Amino acid sequence: MAHRFPLPALAAALLAGCASVSGNEQKLLDATLDNYAAMIRWGNIEEAVAFVDPASLKATPVTKLDLARYHQVQVTSYNARPALPVGEHEIRQIVEIGLVNVNTQTARAIVDSQLWRFDPKAGRWWLESGLPDITTR
Repeated sequence: MAHRFPLPALAAALLAGCASVSGNEQKLLDATLDNYAAMIRWGNIEEAVAFVDPASLKATPVTKLDLARYHQVQVTSYNARPALPVGEHEIRQIVEIGLVNVNTQTARAIVDSQLWRFDPKAGRWWLESGLPDITTR
């Protein structure tokens, strides 16, 4: 007797497979997301810039003023939702980042919608969406 799958479940499984990442890409993604999160948590913004896609950096460079703004806040939390595939070699991760202004001690949170793309030639993941926008309220 043949197994029968409901059509919507089969369609969902096929679509999920189309947008998934390979095992090696997944391992690299996990390591990249962990390392990037550590850079943000510890305030190592200059090192976090190295994760940003060079084309994105060229289009929107990180200025000295941007770096000064990042140094005026301390990250108090970094709560990442699971990364979800959004296309071939692309994932999106939503992260809530808690911040405290070191001068005023004012606490707030921002939501960072990260778009990551795997570059097969470079063998690494790039952050296409850029660093988190800490100027949002």
